Amino acid sequence: MSNLVRSIKFTHLIQFVPKADRAYLLTSLLLQLTLGLLFGHLYDTRIFMATGYLVATGQDPYISQDLTQVFHNPAFRGMTSIGYPPPWALILGLIYLFSFNLFHSFLIYNLAIKLPVILANLGLAYLVRHVLQSQGLDSNTTHKAWVFLLFNPFLLYFTTAWGQFDSLVALLTLGSLVLLSRQRLTASSILLAMAISLKPTPVPVVLAVVVFLWGKPWKRLAAYMGTLLVGIILLCIAPFFIFHWDASPILLGWNAQFTVSGGMSLTTFYELVKNTYTLPGNWWLLGILWLPLTLAAALLLPRGGHGLVDLLKHSLVLTLIFFLTRTWLSEQNLALILPVVLILAAMGELPRLALTALWTLPLFFTIFNTSPPQLLFPTWPEQMARLLQWMDSFRSFRLVARMLLVIPWQVDGWWMVAGGFRRRPVKAV
Repeated sequence: MSNLVRSIKFTHLIQFVPKADRAYLLTSLLLQLTLGLLFGHLYDTRIFMATGYLVATGQDPYISQDLTQVFHNPAFRGMTSIGYPPPWALILGLIYLFSFNLFHSFLIYNLAIKLPVILANLGLAYLVRHVLQSQGLDSNTTHKAWVFLLFNPFLLYFTTAWGQFDSLVALLTLGSLVLLSRQRLTASSILLAMAISLKPTPVPVVLAVVVFLWGKPWKRLAAYMGTLLVGIILLCIAPFFIFHWDASPILLGWNAQFTVSGGMSLTTFYELVKNTYTLPGNWWLLGILWLPLTLAAALLLPRGGHGLVDLLKHSLVLTLIFFLTRTWLSEQNLALILPVVLILAAMGELPRLALTALWTLPLFFTIFNTSPPQLLFPTWPEQMARLLQWMDSFRSFRLVARMLLVIPWQVDGWWMVAGGFRRRPVKAV
């Protein structure tokens, strides 16, 4: 077995890549590996590292602990626990076993956590190119879309540098929609269950599936929803029983995402005015405003299967309404819709200006959200602390700038929502 593994060299694997693609692919891969090694977000990276250790050592990742003695870093004192469903925690446990557990290197562990994300970024580029080719677009357009995802600053910043895994969620979600358009219902529902079990951001896509499968024979919709539900139960609920994890922290904080304001949401204005992001009293009900609005939008969409393009448009509309009406929206969450908007823009279904605004606005926003200094956590923590202290002296200016950037994001988002309801495609700019 070991001889077989040694015989599979990277130079052999690269032969399967067309010569015209190799330079782009290798450059993107090298860039992502470098970003993944040197950078990582102060909050998310240490939470992911701690979670990997706890899972790998048979402990509960949803109970926070002081792990300063494990990683010999004061940043691991006074932590909170992971806020995602079990699948990502289990993946982190495996990553820990094959990285920090073997090499005891902080940077190698940091890079290892990014490897699934880097693979997802590459997979996303190839999947988008495949979708555009299947829709009959010319090779020049499909190549540009492929290169766009390989080197897009937004995607590389929030995934390989930051360390978030939204591109993995996007890959599974887009793959699910492609399979659904080809009537491969079981495989589609499994992929969508996996996506939602990593992060719940694709939940509105379930409504798009219902709209697509609506009508006779009803057993198709029932089978899809049944498989989806079973998949989510197995991935999100079963691990708590299998590994004897305590679910009470999650149950007690079930409305945590509803009680805070900020991010790229319009409620960031509240933090600007009140100097806090915690919503008072029953104001948390604003956090579930997305639910009736997405349901209402789903009722207005034309029912029945009309092909992949309409399926992508409907998924985009419902996801955008979910994002635009939430009281909290993290910048990296927009990676979920980036490939969908890219496909629709390449096909002339959306203006290219909408695509440009989608990935540039979050990058400007995150500068005023102080994430760039926090990415120095793995390699230059002292400089990170000094920069954060310096940026805190401009807090009022930063909050105003964030609010000013949220406004064009809302305009761009609702513009795309309106475009999703149009029957005739918008001519690309």
